[in-house]
Amino acid sequence: MIDVTETDGGVTFKVCVVPRSSKSEIVGEHYRSLKIKLKAPPVDGAANAELIKVLAKYFGVSKADVQIVGGETSKNKKIKIDALSRSDFERLLK
Repeated sequence: MIDVTETDGGVTFKVCVVPRSSKSEIVGEHYRSLKIKLKAPPVDGAANAELIKVLAKYFGVSKADVQIVGGETSKNKKIKIDALSRSDFERLLK
């Protein structure tokens, strides 16, 4: 199960990113984090930009509602999504 914390008007959770994959997709759970493959390389913020785009599309929120709040230069990141409840997060991941 992915560790999800409800915050003021949103949720925070951890992701494990695999850059330079054949396609961008949400894979599933990996050590209590959400594992996400990204086609973009980890150069000049390209992978972070694609991560925000993938998460916004998957959860049906705007890109402005998705923030990387920790681990910006790491494969393990902490994400905050505004305008999303914990129950919506869990429902969308099933």
